[in-house]
Amino acid sequence: MNVSSQAKTLTAAVLAAGLCLAATGCTKSDSSSSGGGSSSAATANDNAASQQVASPSATGPGCTYQKYGGGVPKLDITDGKTVVGFSQSESTSNPFRATETKSIEQQAKKLGVKLIERNANADVNAQNSQIEDMIAQGAKVLIVAPENSDGLGPALAKAKSAKIPVLTIDRTVGGSACADFMAFIGSDFYHQAQIAADDLAGATNGEAHVAILTGTPGNNVTTDRTKGFQDQVKAKYPKTKIVASQTGNFAQTDGQKVMEQLLQSHSDINAVYAENDEMALGAIQAIRSAGKTPGKDIKVVSIDGIQQAVKNVAAGQMVSDIETNPRFGPLAFQALQDFYGTTGVQPKVIIKDGHFTSGTAQQALDQGLVY
Repeated sequence: MNVSSQAKTLTAAVLAAGLCLAATGCTKSDSSSSGGGSSSAATANDNAASQQVASPSATGPGCTYQKYGGGVPKLDITDGKTVVGFSQSESTSNPFRATETKSIEQQAKKLGVKLIERNANADVNAQNSQIEDMIAQGAKVLIVAPENSDGLGPALAKAKSAKIPVLTIDRTVGGSACADFMAFIGSDFYHQAQIAADDLAGATNGEAHVAILTGTPGNNVTTDRTKGFQDQVKAKYPKTKIVASQTGNFAQTDGQKVMEQLLQSHSDINAVYAENDEMALGAIQAIRSAGKTPGKDIKVVSIDGIQQAVKNVAAGQMVSDIETNPRFGPLAFQALQDFYGTTGVQPKVIIKDGHFTSGTAQQALDQGLVY
């Protein structure tokens, strides 16, 4: 995938499917600003960094308020009165979550949407309680970034009984689209992992002893990013061996601790696949503490595309970083407007993600495409 070419166009078919980007796109986070330049250049950067639809899961009529769970009341989310609730799963100390939250807030402000927010700080029980609290506070529609794919049953049941539709972003939930939740908008996590496997094999001539730092158990991102990598290695790289796999819970501190342990028990590790950048940054610290050089002694590939990780790619400390674009604001609110309109929302909308390599990382940083 090429960052500059991915952010260009949407096909007529995608527009017809009812999930198109607003003309201004979604702004990037402050931390990804390249600094200086004209306002027109900044706008161009914002447009290039905004989410683009790769493919909806289907064509034809989508989910509308008339169809959802047997029918829910029609709303105008931009009337300044209708309350939209946003449930964030994890701390905004994570650049992905910070950029995602900012994107939702900025688009809500742009559209005049009355938004209330809660952050579960990686606690699925807290997220259930917070969603129920937002319903009690008057939320009539919800945007949810789930902490756990299977753990939000109580909150979803509460919303369904109250005829409050739920749009999920960046992780899936259990249940059926247009019945238990409106739709899912996010990345193709399985394909991201395949790209990571290809990159790591290329950097090691296909002869790696790999440690996998997996994400938090119980969500589709971890499942898909693990299976995609394992399947690709099995299918294409017989001399690449996965010698260890352990969860780092998508956290930098956990990633560092786990990597320290793995390096002590597996002295043959020469490659690391981290299922997010936070764990990759922790792994790099552990590699250095072990007296080894990241990028030379041990090759590292990761997923997400946060600024520090992309800087590491540009500096040669990481092989590559596959982006997960967190700028959900425009697509999420367009989905809600389509849901309450006539177009409807397709059950699964996959976004395009960038691919930062030694040849593209610095350019992406200079153009403000990272967060």
